[in-house]
Amino acid sequence: MESVVQESKPQSSPESGWRRRRVANSLPEVYKTLPIPTKGSFFRKLLAFAGPGYLVAVGYMDPGNWATSIAGGSVYNYQLLSVILISNLMAIVLQSLTARLGIATGRDLAQACRDHYSKPVNFGLWVLCELAIAACDLAEVIGSAIALNLLFGLPLLYGVLITSFDVILVLMLQNKGFRYIEAIVISLIVTIFVCFGIEMILSKPDIVGIMGGFVPSTEIIKNPAMLYIALGILGATVMPHNLYLHSAIVQTRKYEETSEGKRSAIKFATIDSTVALMLALFVNAAILILAAAAFHTSGHTEVAEIEDAYQLLTPLLGTSIASVLFAVALLASGQNSTLTGTLAGQIVMEGFLNIRLKPWIRRLITRLIAIVPAVIVIGLYGEKGTGDLLILSQVILSLQLSFAVIPLVMFTSDKRKMGEFVAPKWLSRMSWVIAVIIAVLNVYLLYGTIFG
Repeated sequence: MESVVQESKPQSSPESGWRRRRVANSLPEVYKTLPIPTKGSFFRKLLAFAGPGYLVAVGYMDPGNWATSIAGGSVYNYQLLSVILISNLMAIVLQSLTARLGIATGRDLAQACRDHYSKPVNFGLWVLCELAIAACDLAEVIGSAIALNLLFGLPLLYGVLITSFDVILVLMLQNKGFRYIEAIVISLIVTIFVCFGIEMILSKPDIVGIMGGFVPSTEIIKNPAMLYIALGILGATVMPHNLYLHSAIVQTRKYEETSEGKRSAIKFATIDSTVALMLALFVNAAILILAAAAFHTSGHTEVAEIEDAYQLLTPLLGTSIASVLFAVALLASGQNSTLTGTLAGQIVMEGFLNIRLKPWIRRLITRLIAIVPAVIVIGLYGEKGTGDLLILSQVILSLQLSFAVIPLVMFTSDKRKMGEFVAPKWLSRMSWVIAVIIAVLNVYLLYGTIFG
């Protein structure tokens, strides 16, 4: 374990609402390493800020979302598209708050919690967050292993072990510069986007039905079974680790530490994450649309497993390329999510505990926490056990989500902590409504998963 290095106090961050302590740089190896042009066109500055939003968007199109979207489309056709849209709009609001917090205060969300809460509360939040990251990472590892199994017939156990080697890739890329990580993440997102774009052409969905699906329906609330799947979609969309991740990686940009510089940085970071999350909306909606067009219209209304969807796409759409593209997109999604998950693990440990481990040690710990239970379950129960493991991972994520959302909304609504960059009243009120909705719905989802 290494001591904290190169601590610095934000030059113009509001300090009256925070404890008087020195704040270590978030992700110090890449902190303020990407310069932002002080002059130039709007698009030049936007391009300089582009990147963090796409790392965040990865969590909104990860394998954990696939099963709920497939089930929603196969059973209820296009009706649950409105839930995906609403969930995505909530995500856009929350991610804009994380960018605001990181840029305005020079703290990521984990550091902000450490500064605000007592040591026992802070320790509890850290444990919950580590469990959530491990659960999320577990879902990505299994998703990648399933994709390797579908594409190459590789046993799930071998797929899990192969997926672990992405630790080496992260280390190599981060040592070269943060732009390399952003480049590979964006490339994988483009791969997913292209795969589902082709799937949309092959499946020939009903355009009128799609448009109608984006309009909220009261039937979603009246039908208990539909409501449960809708809550699953919401619960799988907003990921707690993304809130910690985004508040840290926006600080990789070397913007001016002035009021004007920070205000500009908040604006461009918000645009970056909003555009990226709209791409995530397309992917999530495309999964459901594909399930509706391929399965629901052909009478296959009980498709809920990723493997079943893969097997059925070829005969239903009349070409093997449909199944191949589906599996390639799943593999890209899983690998992308494990990359961002390891970064989130580093941010959380350093932020909550204010200690540093060598990056390769931290990422090895994160990967082992995900791999060990996956290997044990697959070894004991085979492929059938992975389904139960995925359900458990989503339950853990649901438990943790509010413990990240509520502090975020509370901090960004407090003028003593945010100073002139405090969230406007309309944004603050909207954020509190979102926080309450997420808390209530996730408790309901958790209750239904355990007792229903």
